[in-house]
Amino acid sequence: MHSKFPFIGAIGAVVLAAALSGFCPRAALGGQAEAANEASCDRACLDGMVDQFLDALAANDPGRLPVTKTVKYTEDGQRLNLGDGLWNTATGKGTYKFYMEDVAAGEVGFFGTMREAGQPIILALRLKIEDHKIAEIETIVVRNVQQAENLEKRGHTDPLFTETLPASDRLSRGELVRIANMYFSGMQLNNGKGDYPFSDDCDRVENGEEATNNKTTGTGGNVLRSQGNSVDNSRGAEQTYSASWGCKQQFQSGLLHFVTRIRDRRFVVVDPERGVALAFCFFDHAAGKTRTFKLPDGRTITAGPVTPWTWEIAEVFRVEHRKIRRIEAVYHRGPYGMNSGWSSWQDTMSTRARWTQVAAEK
Repeated sequence: MHSKFPFIGAIGAVVLAAALSGFCPRAALGGQAEAANEASCDRACLDGMVDQFLDALAANDPGRLPVTKTVKYTEDGQRLNLGDGLWNTATGKGTYKFYMEDVAAGEVGFFGTMREAGQPIILALRLKIEDHKIAEIETIVVRNVQQAENLEKRGHTDPLFTETLPASDRLSRGELVRIANMYFSGMQLNNGKGDYPFSDDCDRVENGEEATNNKTTGTGGNVLRSQGNSVDNSRGAEQTYSASWGCKQQFQSGLLHFVTRIRDRRFVVVDPERGVALAFCFFDHAAGKTRTFKLPDGRTITAGPVTPWTWEIAEVFRVEHRKIRRIEAVYHRGPYGMNSGWSSWQDTMSTRARWTQVAAEK
Protein backbone atom coordinates (compact mmCIF):
# COMPACT_ATOMS: atom_id res chain seq x y z
CA MET A 1 0.00 0.00 0.00
CA HIS A 2 1.33 3.38 -0.96
CA SER A 3 -0.32 5.58 1.65
CA LYS A 4 -1.87 5.38 5.07
CA PHE A 5 -5.36 5.90 3.64
CA PRO A 6 -5.38 4.42 0.12
CA PHE A 7 -9.14 4.78 -0.28
CA ILE A 8 -9.03 8.57 -0.53
CA GLY A 9 -9.88 9.94 -3.95
CA ALA A 10 -10.66 13.42 -5.19
CA ILE A 11 -13.29 14.39 -2.66
CA GLY A 12 -14.13 17.62 -0.94
CA ALA A 13 -12.11 18.64 2.09
CA VAL A 14 -15.15 18.69 4.35
CA VAL A 15 -16.15 15.15 3.48
CA LEU A 16 -12.57 14.00 3.80
CA ALA A 17 -12.20 15.48 7.29
CA ALA A 18 -15.46 13.91 8.43
CA ALA A 19 -14.69 10.50 7.01
CA LEU A 20 -11.07 10.01 7.91
CA SER A 21 -10.41 12.16 10.96
CA GLY A 22 -8.21 9.42 12.40
CA PHE A 23 -8.44 6.73 15.01
CA CYS A 24 -9.44 7.27 18.59
CA PRO A 25 -8.30 4.56 20.99
CA ARG A 26 -10.63 4.23 23.95
CA ALA A 27 -9.25 4.63 27.45
CA ALA A 28 -6.24 2.37 27.82
CA LEU A 29 -6.36 -0.45 30.31
CA GLY A 30 -3.73 -0.28 33.00
CA GLY A 31 -1.13 -3.04 33.13
CA GLN A 32 -2.68 -4.57 36.23
CA ALA A 33 -6.15 -4.51 34.68
CA GLU A 34 -4.87 -6.19 31.53
CA ALA A 35 -3.08 -8.87 33.54
CA ALA A 36 -6.19 -9.43 35.65
CA ASN A 37 -8.36 -9.87 32.57
CA GLU A 38 -5.97 -12.35 31.02
CA ALA A 39 -5.58 -14.30 34.25
CA SER A 40 -9.24 -14.34 35.19
CA CYS A 41 -11.06 -14.80 31.86
CA ASP A 42 -9.32 -16.53 28.96
CA ARG A 43 -11.03 -17.56 25.71
CA ALA A 44 -12.84 -20.48 27.29
CA CYS A 45 -14.01 -18.28 30.15
CA LEU A 46 -15.32 -15.59 27.78
CA ASP A 47 -17.14 -18.16 25.66
CA GLY A 48 -18.56 -19.66 28.84
CA MET A 49 -20.00 -16.27 29.77
CA VAL A 50 -21.77 -16.18 26.42
CA ASP A 51 -23.17 -19.65 27.05
CA GLN A 52 -24.44 -18.59 30.48
CA PHE A 53 -26.12 -15.61 28.87
CA LEU A 54 -27.79 -17.74 26.18
CA ASP A 55 -29.00 -20.28 28.75
CA ALA A 56 -30.44 -17.53 30.95
CA LEU A 57 -32.07 -15.82 27.97
CA ALA A 58 -33.67 -19.06 26.78
CA ALA A 59 -34.99 -19.62 30.30
CA ASN A 60 -36.29 -16.01 30.54
CA ASP A 61 -34.35 -15.71 33.79
CA PRO A 62 -31.72 -12.94 34.06
CA GLY A 63 -31.26 -13.93 37.69
CA ARG A 64 -29.03 -16.77 36.48
CA LEU A 65 -26.40 -14.30 35.28
CA PRO A 66 -23.36 -13.16 37.30
CA VAL A 67 -23.64 -9.41 36.76
CA THR A 68 -22.10 -6.31 38.30
CA LYS A 69 -24.23 -3.94 40.36
CA THR A 70 -24.10 -1.40 37.53
CA VAL A 71 -24.71 -3.80 34.61
CA LYS A 72 -26.02 -2.05 31.50
CA TYR A 73 -28.18 -3.73 28.85
CA THR A 74 -29.22 -2.55 25.39
CA GLU A 75 -31.35 -4.19 22.72
CA ASP A 76 -31.33 -2.73 19.21
CA GLY A 77 -29.85 0.51 20.51
CA GLN A 78 -32.38 0.95 23.31
CA ARG A 79 -31.37 0.81 26.96
CA LEU A 80 -33.64 -1.57 28.84
CA ASN A 81 -33.83 -3.12 32.26
CA LEU A 82 -32.16 -6.49 32.30
CA GLY A 83 -35.03 -8.94 31.81
CA ASP A 84 -37.04 -6.74 29.43
CA GLY A 85 -37.43 -7.05 25.65
CA LEU A 86 -36.27 -10.37 24.21
CA TRP A 87 -36.03 -11.74 27.75
CA ASN A 88 -39.83 -11.94 27.76
CA THR A 89 -40.20 -13.68 24.39
CA ALA A 90 -37.17 -15.97 23.89
CA THR A 91 -38.18 -19.63 23.78
CA GLY A 92 -34.92 -21.45 23.14
CA LYS A 93 -31.40 -21.49 21.75
CA GLY A 94 -30.53 -21.94 18.11
CA THR A 95 -27.87 -24.04 16.41
CA TYR A 96 -25.52 -21.45 14.88
CA LYS A 97 -22.74 -20.19 17.17
CA PHE A 98 -19.79 -17.93 16.38
CA TYR A 99 -17.65 -16.65 19.27
CA MET A 100 -15.12 -13.79 19.05
CA GLU A 101 -12.84 -13.12 22.02
CA ASP A 102 -10.71 -10.16 23.11
CA VAL A 103 -8.98 -11.52 26.21
CA ALA A 104 -6.87 -8.42 26.84
CA ALA A 105 -9.92 -6.14 26.92
CA GLY A 106 -12.27 -8.59 28.63
CA GLU A 107 -14.78 -8.43 25.77
CA VAL A 108 -16.49 -11.19 23.83
CA GLY A 109 -18.70 -11.04 20.74
CA PHE A 110 -21.14 -13.61 19.44
CA PHE A 111 -23.25 -14.19 16.33
CA GLY A 112 -25.86 -16.91 16.58
CA THR A 113 -29.46 -17.96 16.41
CA MET A 114 -32.17 -18.17 19.03
CA ARG A 115 -35.87 -19.01 19.11
CA GLU A 116 -38.50 -16.38 19.82
CA ALA A 117 -42.11 -17.50 20.06
CA GLY A 118 -40.86 -20.71 18.47
CA GLN A 119 -39.44 -18.96 15.40
CA PRO A 120 -35.72 -18.65 14.54
CA ILE A 121 -34.08 -15.25 14.95
CA ILE A 122 -30.49 -13.95 14.65
CA LEU A 123 -28.68 -12.50 17.65
CA ALA A 124 -25.53 -10.38 17.69
CA LEU A 125 -24.16 -10.04 21.21
CA ARG A 126 -21.36 -8.23 23.03
CA LEU A 127 -20.44 -8.83 26.66
CA LYS A 128 -17.97 -6.87 28.77
CA ILE A 129 -16.57 -9.00 31.59
CA GLU A 130 -15.17 -7.58 34.80
CA ASP A 131 -14.00 -9.85 37.61
CA HIS A 132 -15.95 -12.83 36.26
CA LYS A 133 -19.10 -10.75 36.12
CA ILE A 134 -20.98 -9.25 33.19
CA ALA A 135 -20.77 -5.45 33.23
CA GLU A 136 -22.16 -4.65 29.77
CA ILE A 137 -24.61 -6.43 27.46
CA GLU A 138 -25.26 -5.18 23.93
CA THR A 139 -27.58 -7.00 21.55
CA ILE A 140 -28.89 -6.71 18.00
CA VAL A 141 -31.96 -8.86 17.31
CA VAL A 142 -32.81 -9.70 13.69
CA ARG A 143 -36.36 -10.99 13.42
CA ASN A 144 -36.17 -12.49 9.94
CA VAL A 145 -37.06 -16.19 9.86
CA GLN A 146 -35.61 -16.90 6.41
CA GLN A 147 -32.27 -15.27 7.19
CA ALA A 148 -32.04 -17.07 10.54
CA GLU A 149 -32.79 -20.37 8.81
CA ASN A 150 -30.12 -19.62 6.20
CA LEU A 151 -27.60 -18.99 8.95
CA GLU A 152 -28.42 -22.31 10.59
CA LYS A 153 -28.15 -24.11 7.25
CA ARG A 154 -24.55 -22.92 7.06
CA GLY A 155 -23.93 -25.01 10.18
CA HIS A 156 -20.93 -23.06 11.42
CA THR A 157 -18.88 -19.99 10.69
CA ASP A 158 -15.96 -19.99 8.29
CA PRO A 159 -13.11 -21.85 10.08
CA LEU A 160 -10.64 -19.14 9.05
CA PHE A 161 -12.05 -16.91 11.80
CA THR A 162 -10.75 -19.28 14.47
CA GLU A 163 -7.36 -20.13 12.94
CA THR A 164 -4.33 -18.83 14.80
CA LEU A 165 -1.95 -16.70 12.77
CA PRO A 166 1.81 -17.29 12.91
CA ALA A 167 3.42 -14.85 15.35
CA SER A 168 5.32 -13.21 12.50
CA ASP A 169 2.05 -12.38 10.68
CA ARG A 170 0.22 -10.79 13.60
CA LEU A 171 -0.56 -7.09 13.58
CA SER A 172 -0.82 -4.70 16.48
CA ARG A 173 -4.32 -3.92 17.71
CA GLY A 174 -4.18 -0.47 16.16
CA GLU A 175 -2.96 -1.73 12.78
CA LEU A 176 -5.57 -4.49 12.70
CA VAL A 177 -8.29 -1.92 13.36
CA ARG A 178 -6.85 0.45 10.75
CA ILE A 179 -7.04 -2.15 7.99
CA ALA A 180 -10.51 -3.37 8.97
CA ASN A 181 -11.71 0.23 9.17
CA MET A 182 -10.60 0.78 5.57
CA TYR A 183 -13.61 -1.32 4.60
CA PHE A 184 -15.96 1.23 6.19
CA SER A 185 -14.08 4.25 4.84
CA GLY A 186 -13.88 2.71 1.37
CA MET A 187 -17.62 2.12 1.33
CA GLN A 188 -18.50 5.57 2.66
CA LEU A 189 -16.24 7.32 0.15
CA ASN A 190 -17.04 4.87 -2.63
CA ASN A 191 -15.85 6.24 -5.96
CA GLY A 192 -14.61 2.89 -7.23
CA LYS A 193 -11.03 4.09 -7.57
CA GLY A 194 -9.52 3.11 -4.23
CA ASP A 195 -6.81 0.56 -3.49
CA TYR A 196 -9.19 -1.69 -1.58
CA PRO A 197 -7.46 -4.12 0.84
CA PHE A 198 -9.22 -7.36 -0.12
CA SER A 199 -7.58 -10.71 -0.75
CA ASP A 200 -8.38 -12.34 -4.08
CA ASP A 201 -10.53 -14.94 -2.29
CA CYS A 202 -12.33 -12.48 0.01
CA ASP A 203 -15.87 -13.54 0.94
CA ARG A 204 -18.66 -11.77 2.82
CA VAL A 205 -21.73 -13.26 4.52
CA GLU A 206 -24.63 -11.05 5.65
CA ASN A 207 -27.36 -12.44 7.91
CA GLY A 208 -26.56 -15.94 6.72
CA GLU A 209 -26.63 -15.08 3.02
CA GLU A 210 -23.69 -15.12 0.60
CA ALA A 211 -23.21 -11.45 -0.29
CA THR A 212 -20.19 -12.09 -2.56
CA ASN A 213 -19.21 -14.80 -5.05
CA ASN A 214 -22.78 -16.09 -4.92
CA LYS A 215 -23.12 -18.28 -7.98
CA THR A 216 -26.84 -18.80 -7.42
CA THR A 217 -27.40 -15.09 -8.15
CA GLY A 218 -27.45 -13.66 -11.66
CA THR A 219 -25.07 -10.89 -12.61
CA GLY A 220 -27.79 -8.38 -11.84
CA GLY A 221 -28.59 -9.80 -8.41
CA ASN A 222 -29.36 -7.10 -5.92
CA VAL A 223 -27.82 -7.37 -2.44
CA LEU A 224 -29.18 -4.13 -1.02
CA ARG A 225 -31.46 -6.01 1.40
CA SER A 226 -33.96 -3.21 0.89
CA GLN A 227 -36.86 -4.77 2.81
CA GLY A 228 -39.51 -3.68 0.36
CA ASN A 229 -39.77 -0.68 -1.92
CA SER A 230 -37.05 1.53 -0.46
CA VAL A 231 -34.84 0.98 -3.52
CA ASP A 232 -35.71 2.02 -7.05
CA ASN A 233 -34.57 -0.78 -9.38
CA SER A 234 -36.76 0.29 -12.28
CA ARG A 235 -33.76 0.82 -14.54
CA GLY A 236 -32.39 -2.68 -14.06
CA ALA A 237 -29.19 -4.38 -13.01
CA GLU A 238 -26.87 -1.52 -14.00
CA GLN A 239 -28.21 0.43 -11.01
CA THR A 240 -27.10 -2.10 -8.37
CA TYR A 241 -24.12 -4.21 -7.45
CA SER A 242 -24.31 -8.00 -7.51
CA ALA A 243 -23.91 -10.75 -4.94
CA SER A 244 -22.18 -12.75 -7.68
CA TRP A 245 -19.24 -10.31 -7.66
CA GLY A 246 -16.22 -10.50 -5.36
CA CYS A 247 -15.46 -8.05 -2.54
CA LYS A 248 -13.13 -5.87 -4.62
CA GLN A 249 -15.36 -5.88 -7.69
CA GLN A 250 -18.30 -4.59 -5.66
CA PHE A 251 -16.23 -1.71 -4.31
CA GLN A 252 -14.68 -0.93 -7.69
CA SER A 253 -18.13 -0.65 -9.24
CA GLY A 254 -18.77 2.59 -7.35
CA LEU A 255 -22.34 1.41 -6.77
CA LEU A 256 -22.00 1.56 -2.98
CA HIS A 257 -21.94 5.35 -3.07
CA PHE A 258 -25.48 5.64 -1.69
CA VAL A 259 -24.16 4.63 1.76
CA THR A 260 -23.61 8.21 2.81
CA ARG A 261 -22.09 7.76 6.26
CA ILE A 262 -20.70 4.93 8.39
CA ARG A 263 -20.50 6.18 11.95
CA ASP A 264 -19.98 5.22 15.58
CA ARG A 265 -17.39 2.66 14.48
CA ARG A 266 -16.71 0.85 17.75
CA PHE A 267 -14.25 -2.01 17.39
CA VAL A 268 -15.36 -4.00 20.42
CA VAL A 269 -13.27 -7.14 19.86
CA VAL A 270 -9.70 -6.92 18.55
CA ASP A 271 -7.83 -10.23 18.42
CA PRO A 272 -4.35 -10.03 16.81
CA GLU A 273 -3.73 -13.74 17.48
CA ARG A 274 -6.49 -14.65 15.02
CA GLY A 275 -6.47 -11.50 12.91
CA VAL A 276 -10.06 -10.78 13.90
CA ALA A 277 -11.71 -7.39 14.46
CA LEU A 278 -15.41 -7.00 15.32
CA ALA A 279 -17.13 -3.64 15.00
CA PHE A 280 -20.57 -2.35 15.94
CA CYS A 281 -21.56 0.64 13.79
CA PHE A 282 -24.26 2.28 11.66
CA PHE A 283 -24.69 2.63 7.90
CA ASP A 284 -26.72 5.75 7.07
CA HIS A 285 -28.61 6.26 3.82
CA ALA A 286 -29.48 9.95 3.51
CA ALA A 287 -31.47 9.47 0.26
CA GLY A 288 -32.60 12.63 -1.54
CA LYS A 289 -29.93 14.21 -3.72
CA THR A 290 -27.30 11.73 -2.49
CA ARG A 291 -28.96 9.06 -4.66
CA THR A 292 -27.49 10.66 -7.79
CA PHE A 293 -23.77 10.07 -8.30
CA LYS A 294 -21.15 9.38 -10.95
CA LEU A 295 -19.70 5.92 -11.53
CA PRO A 296 -16.03 5.22 -12.34
CA ASP A 297 -16.97 4.72 -16.01
CA GLY A 298 -18.36 8.28 -16.15
CA ARG A 299 -22.04 7.42 -16.08
CA THR A 300 -24.28 9.39 -13.74
CA ILE A 301 -26.97 7.25 -12.15
CA THR A 302 -29.66 7.52 -9.51
CA ALA A 303 -29.84 4.55 -7.14
CA GLY A 304 -30.28 3.52 -3.55
CA PRO A 305 -32.96 3.99 -0.89
CA VAL A 306 -35.57 6.63 -1.64
CA THR A 307 -36.17 7.50 2.03
CA PRO A 308 -33.59 7.96 4.82
CA TRP A 309 -32.88 5.01 7.10
CA THR A 310 -30.01 3.30 8.92
CA TRP A 311 -28.57 -0.20 9.20
CA GLU A 312 -27.51 -1.14 12.72
CA ILE A 313 -24.64 -3.52 12.07
CA ALA A 314 -22.20 -5.84 13.80
CA GLU A 315 -19.47 -6.78 11.31
CA VAL A 316 -16.38 -8.92 11.83
CA PHE A 317 -13.25 -9.10 9.68
CA ARG A 318 -10.48 -11.67 9.31
CA VAL A 319 -7.27 -9.95 8.18
CA GLU A 320 -4.33 -11.90 6.76
CA HIS A 321 -1.14 -10.40 5.30
CA ARG A 322 -2.75 -6.97 5.64
CA LYS A 323 -5.69 -8.00 3.46
CA ILE A 324 -9.30 -8.58 4.44
CA ARG A 325 -10.06 -12.22 3.62
CA ARG A 326 -13.37 -12.92 5.37
CA ILE A 327 -16.27 -10.73 6.49
CA GLU A 328 -19.44 -11.70 8.35
CA ALA A 329 -22.21 -9.29 9.30
CA VAL A 330 -25.42 -9.23 11.32
CA TYR A 331 -27.65 -6.22 10.76
CA HIS A 332 -31.16 -4.87 10.78
CA ARG A 333 -32.93 -1.74 9.66
CA GLY A 334 -33.49 1.08 12.15
CA PRO A 335 -34.53 4.72 12.28
CA TYR A 336 -32.27 7.14 10.46
CA GLY A 337 -29.56 8.49 12.78
CA MET A 338 -30.24 6.01 15.58
CA ASN A 339 -27.88 5.73 18.57
CA SER A 340 -26.24 2.61 19.96
CA GLY A 341 -26.86 3.55 23.58
CA TRP A 342 -23.10 3.29 24.25
CA SER A 343 -21.69 6.50 22.78
CA SER A 344 -21.88 10.23 23.33
CA TRP A 345 -23.67 12.31 20.70
CA GLN A 346 -20.32 13.41 19.29
CA ASP A 347 -19.04 9.83 19.00
CA THR A 348 -22.38 8.65 17.59
CA MET A 349 -22.03 11.08 14.70
CA SER A 350 -18.27 10.55 14.26
CA THR A 351 -16.79 8.40 11.50
CA ARG A 352 -13.59 7.68 13.43
CA ALA A 353 -12.71 4.16 14.48
CA ARG A 354 -12.53 3.57 18.25
CA TRP A 355 -11.11 0.61 20.13
CA THR A 356 -9.63 -0.34 23.48
CA GLN A 357 -5.90 0.28 23.59
CA VAL A 358 -4.23 -2.12 26.01
CA ALA A 359 -1.21 -1.24 28.11
CA ALA A 360 1.21 -3.27 26.02
CA GLU A 361 0.64 -0.94 23.06
CA LYS A 362 0.68 2.38 24.87
